[in-house]
Amino acid sequence: MTPLVEISHATKRYGAIEAVRDISFTLEPGQTVALVGHNGAGKTTLIKLMLGLIRPTEGSIRVFGEDPAAGSVETRRRLGYLPESVSFNTALTGREVLAFYARLKSESVDGIRTLLDRVGLAKAAERRIGTYSKGMRQRLGLAQALIGRPKLLLLDEPTTGLDPGLRMEFYEIVGELRERGATIVLSSHVLTELEERTERVIIVNRGRLVADGTLDELRRIAELPATVRVAVAKGGMEQVQSLLGAPASARTLNGHRIEIDATPAQKIELLRRATGAGGLIEDIDVIPPSLDELYAHFLRKEAP
Repeated sequence: MTPLVEISHATKRYGAIEAVRDISFTLEPGQTVALVGHNGAGKTTLIKLMLGLIRPTEGSIRVFGEDPAAGSVETRRRLGYLPESVSFNTALTGREVLAFYARLKSESVDGIRTLLDRVGLAKAAERRIGTYSKGMRQRLGLAQALIGRPKLLLLDEPTTGLDPGLRMEFYEIVGELRERGATIVLSSHVLTELEERTERVIIVNRGRLVADGTLDELRRIAELPATVRVAVAKGGMEQVQSLLGAPASARTLNGHRIEIDATPAQKIELLRRATGAGGLIEDIDVIPPSLDELYAHFLRKEAP
């Protein structure tokens, strides 16, 4: 399968500052990828490189097989972009803004009403942007990014200003696009949102790529402990603690639950012991390391 995006040893300097340093990765069709990093880590620079808004100082970028900075009109039509800070002409209406961008992409304006309805702005289509709230402008920005059903969608902090209901609708749209074969890159600080909605995580820190893989792959690399949570039947706490070996990491919650931090090897042994307890145990949950924990781990590992 030919990658949609190929980044090879890309470096971008602004004077003495290296915003991106020797980064390489590829993006395949139909992937949803989380691009994770703190402010200044290089996320937005990477997105601008993929869009062709800036050129790498060293290395190469290929998008749909072309240099994005010199790409064809057809290549640009296949891209969708939502910047972190959305800004539109406040004198225009929502419908007029989408009509403008549709014409820039040589797309029909016939689908504008459907797009506005999809992002919850149909009733505000004829209102001027100056009357829109921050969340409404963000939704309009998302509608703009979706014009033409792009094959590569680059979304920088896409859920900023959206309430929980609209965030759910946003991720439904992302799922629909992925099912149609689009590749979506989500750059966000809200890691809890990304954890269940992305197939792959790319972590950058101080311009460098420090981790790249699925959550399961990153968990295997990090070897962080999982949390084993055991619900104990009434009166069985002491017996269960003895059965499990009462490791130093064990915590008692509400008098009827035990939580234990366990490495992958310890987890299997704990589950074996717990399943042998019969009626003393009512339930067992295994909670793997979260994306927040993995992110913190790889940043600590990278620290000088």
